[in-house]
Amino acid sequence: MRELRAEHLTKRFGKTTALDDVSLSLEHGKIHALLGRNGAGKTTLLGIASNRLLPTSGHILVDGEPVTDNSRALSKVFCTGDVRMIPEAMYVDDLVAQMGRFHAGFDAKRAVRLAKAFDLDVKAKVGKLSTGYRSICQLVMALSLDVDYLLLDEPVLGLDAAHRDLFYRLLMEDYLERQRTVVIATHLIEEVATFVERVTIIDEGRVLMQASADELRASGYSVSGRAADVRAYCEGLEVLGIDEIGGVAVAYLLGAPDAARLTDRLDTAPVNLQKLFVKLTEKGE
Repeated sequence: MRELRAEHLTKRFGKTTALDDVSLSLEHGKIHALLGRNGAGKTTLLGIASNRLLPTSGHILVDGEPVTDNSRALSKVFCTGDVRMIPEAMYVDDLVAQMGRFHAGFDAKRAVRLAKAFDLDVKAKVGKLSTGYRSICQLVMALSLDVDYLLLDEPVLGLDAAHRDLFYRLLMEDYLERQRTVVIATHLIEEVATFVERVTIIDEGRVLMQASADELRASGYSVSGRAADVRAYCEGLEVLGIDEIGGVAVAYLLGAPDAARLTDRLDTAPVNLQKLFVKLTEKGE
């Protein structure tokens, strides 16, 4: 089976544990969302997967091969997110010209077309670009590469709404054409909820949940009504959290609604992925 797999992966920075015995599988040929709050361990995980960081223990395999210091496995992987990988004094068009030296299969003509679509000034120095255009510069390079595993760390950081929409459209066109693995590490789940196939939620360096997007949507629901009625309904059930304002409450629960407990004073609704993610990471378990 083709996959990117982490096995008992731990990474410590001094006394801080960024990843704590993480094991997970990201199946090839699918779009994955890697969800986590800031500091959850997303960037560290992708850094090890791209050999920018070395694990304290455990390892990551790409199609069965360890990725650490393995040129054959690394040739299948490209990761965005670390702007320090691009010299600030380099012009964008020079970066386009040089990418092919380090990454086989880089399509310079495609990069130029994508830069034009994003209104990226190829005559500008990388260090002079805004935060949004630095993100765009990395995305242009990523979408012009022929790699099997594309790891995108907070890919829309600093992008305005029009550029985010353009990126997601181009990403879907690229995926449909190449059928490669795409991993999007983000905390903005609603923006990718319509097209991701698998979701992994990571919190405080540990995996909380890994499921298909449909399974995750079906895993929870909300109940709303008067606060006293909502709290009575929730007794003994698996509650992720309760929001209460002015005597009215909304509870977020795992599982399916309990028809025997429902009354005409309560309303139920599916819980969206963003809210489910927020409540799961608030609970921290």
